[in-house]
Amino acid sequence: MDPLLKLFHENAALKPAQLAAMLNTTEADVVARIKAYEADQVILGYRTVLNEDKLDRDIVRAVIEVKITPERGGGFDRLAERIAKYSEVESCRLMSGGYDLMVVVKGTNLREVASFVSEKLATVQGVISTATHFMLKAYKEQGILVQREQNEERLAVTP
Repeated sequence: MDPLLKLFHENAALKPAQLAAMLNTTEADVVARIKAYEADQVILGYRTVLNEDKLDRDIVRAVIEVKITPERGGGFDRLAERIAKYSEVESCRLMSGGYDLMVVVKGTNLREVASFVSEKLATVQGVISTATHFMLKAYKEQGILVQREQNEERLAVTP
């Protein structure tokens, strides 16, 4: 992988001048390469990783295993793209194993996610079955530890 992409992927907050210094190149070269990667859709977007526990809002996420029937001429792609377009869907991936798609959805409560599954996802033609797993707690998000380790001191056991 291009060292620029590696650095930028690890910390997208780095400024072009900082990246140029780290890569021993010019700021103009870094800017041009980033623009080229954006145009070629190598870089799809920029996100900040948030600690959802620290925010004052209710969010429920679920991983949904989806079995589908591939379409003639389109395979899994057309159906997966149709499912990925729902606003509730955060990610949608083709998988190997016991199910075909792994869909991550977000809602404000359990009922909203359940409603999405029963009223939207399960009714899509070609969806055979779903299995929903609610996410309870995040320990690591996109390669970043959510909770910092705290030194737990145990009390001495005395007779």
